[in-house]
Amino acid sequence: MTLKPDWLRVKAPQLERVGSVKEILRDLSLNTVCEEASCPNIGECFAVGTATFLIMGPACTRACPYCDIDFEKKPQALDPNEPVQLAEAVRRLKLNHVVITSVNRDDLPDEGASQFVRCIEEVRKVSPQTTIELLIPDLCGNWEALETIIAAQPDVLNHNTETIPRLYKRVRPQGEYLRSLELLTQTRKIAPWVYTKSGIMVGLGETDAEVREVIQGLRDVDCDILTIGQYLQPSQNHLGVKDFVTPEQFKAWQEFGESIGFLQVVSSPLTRSSYHAEQVRALMQLYPRQKPN
Repeated sequence: MTLKPDWLRVKAPQLERVGSVKEILRDLSLNTVCEEASCPNIGECFAVGTATFLIMGPACTRACPYCDIDFEKKPQALDPNEPVQLAEAVRRLKLNHVVITSVNRDDLPDEGASQFVRCIEEVRKVSPQTTIELLIPDLCGNWEALETIIAAQPDVLNHNTETIPRLYKRVRPQGEYLRSLELLTQTRKIAPWVYTKSGIMVGLGETDAEVREVIQGLRDVDCDILTIGQYLQPSQNHLGVKDFVTPEQFKAWQEFGESIGFLQVVSSPLTRSSYHAEQVRALMQLYPRQKPN
């Protein structure tokens, strides 16, 4: 594996706080994408008591070659206690903002929409002041499932585009770029009040022009928030890194995104889709939107 440049070094985590978060997660039998996907920011996020919960996992029905989450063609049945346990973790961690994501569950009739809904309902029971961000898969284009999720009124609906169209076949073989854009389009049509968000990773061989085309494409479907981060190879069995993008290039993409109307662009080598997601609360105060009654 290619040596990482200096700008990809991360600070050592505060072990006491990290251990406390992990203890709560283990006690409640919960998974986090922080651990399952080997996120480089796990130390920083756990140290301040934040985590992105991974539901319906830990195994995924897709085997994307960039992702460190395990593949399982026929994963286990959904845990009926998971939403309650997740809500209890939110309460114990005293989270102001929670991110809930999932593995792909292409084996389920509703792609797992009902489990997302139950998680929202349970969190609101115990912590009504907590804002809720969902990071959802493409649902195989099941827009009825999307409507079910949005009816539960998450504050932020995130769906990652992941890469440029040219690389989809290699990077995200079971996904479709246009389907991802359509999910964001449908979300805006169904719920104009929701804050939409998407993210891409770079370093897989894309050009500056191709990245800018995706940024523009996301803005064209009225996406509000964009994250851009460096892809890091989890192991020798995963896709290799083609190049390490400089902080200056990330800054240029951020400025471009802001210039075309995104409410927020978080773009840096260590940015991940849920990194500093709690900052969206301030964004919601700056650009308030009225939810339906």
